[in-house]
Amino acid sequence: MTRRAPIGATTQLLTTRHAPAVAAGLHDAGGAVQGMVVGTCSLGGPYHFDPFDAYAEGLVTNPNVLVAGQVGRGKSALVKCLLARALAAGRRCVVVDPKGEYTPFAEAMGATPLVLVPGGKVRLNPLAGSREDTDREALLGALVAAGMERRLEPSERAALEVALLAADGLAGETTLCEVLDQLLSPSIASARSVGTTPEALAAEGRTAALELRRLVLGELRGMFDGPTSAGVDLDGDVVVLDVSGAMRTGALPAVLSCAAAAIDASRRQPRAARTILVLDEAWSLLANEGAARWLQSGFKLARARGVAHVLVLHRLSDLAAAGPDGSVQSSIAAGLLRDVETSVLFAQPPSEAGALAELLGLTATECDVVGRLGRGAALWRVGAARSIVRHAVGPAELAFVDTDQAMRG
Repeated sequence: MTRRAPIGATTQLLTTRHAPAVAAGLHDAGGAVQGMVVGTCSLGGPYHFDPFDAYAEGLVTNPNVLVAGQVGRGKSALVKCLLARALAAGRRCVVVDPKGEYTPFAEAMGATPLVLVPGGKVRLNPLAGSREDTDREALLGALVAAGMERRLEPSERAALEVALLAADGLAGETTLCEVLDQLLSPSIASARSVGTTPEALAAEGRTAALELRRLVLGELRGMFDGPTSAGVDLDGDVVVLDVSGAMRTGALPAVLSCAAAAIDASRRQPRAARTILVLDEAWSLLANEGAARWLQSGFKLARARGVAHVLVLHRLSDLAAAGPDGSVQSSIAAGLLRDVETSVLFAQPPSEAGALAELLGLTATECDVVGRLGRGAALWRVGAARSIVRHAVGPAELAFVDTDQAMRG
């Protein structure tokens, strides 16, 4: 058979050249996992998936997931349906939403989205974790480095660390404002701890302080400059953080990092369920060295924390535009993508074949298959297994997966 038609349509059409590449172990992954029903496997029967079940069954060594595809191919609908079904299975679902498109999903799940905008009514404290938590130091460094778009100098990192330590010694909850004050006016004790004077320490940390000032007094004022707002529940089973209002500021990596860190600090409580954390527009995190390093740390601790990160991208080539070949951010991004053992690939244009092969290790035949997938169909790569799955949307899910209402209206 030589007819070339979209793969994943109601009737499955494969050439004899393509079939062996996608058939080996094709149905094993979906049949072995006792997770949520995703849709129909091209070889027949329902396809199941849950990142934690896939890990428990030994199909993968970590629960993190990549979802990539062109606009309008169904990746957002898939993610929303998976979250709704995971919630019913006892998982906790968290979304950091830079486009403001998860509001219908949140409302359908009985939750109110938290809208983060400069000068808005909702404030989150990314430093709200335990003062013994060393992740706060990593986050603080990542936030400043993300704004600088470069790696911190040792003197800058030391200035941040002693400023955080001094802020922790004050009464009340540690916030970015207190850290900023300590950076601008370090104490004699802080200076002595690193063998210098207060004036010299302030000079060494000034660039970092000015960048941190942007988060608390600049265009992002009112979002992360104090304790978490009263009444904000980050421990809920469904948490949607709408950060679309920060898109215009050009500080999306810092905003995404702050928002995810605030959630993570809350999540690390004894009662926390296994969490699926969706990071849309993930290219902005991977393209920024500071944010990418912070995300890299989260990936490494995913199993220990019980967090499955779901990175949502349009095109993998977006990452290549972040920096020249061999740059730190491109190396970190490539390493993270290589470590993601579950990837859901919706249709990609032929021009993406090189990025798919280089960053995800797709074969030439797999790249060709991805280039011919129909809407709603995706190539699922779970460990060593390969499956073409057509996503199924239930009647009750239609209201919150539809992102084309404005175009049809």
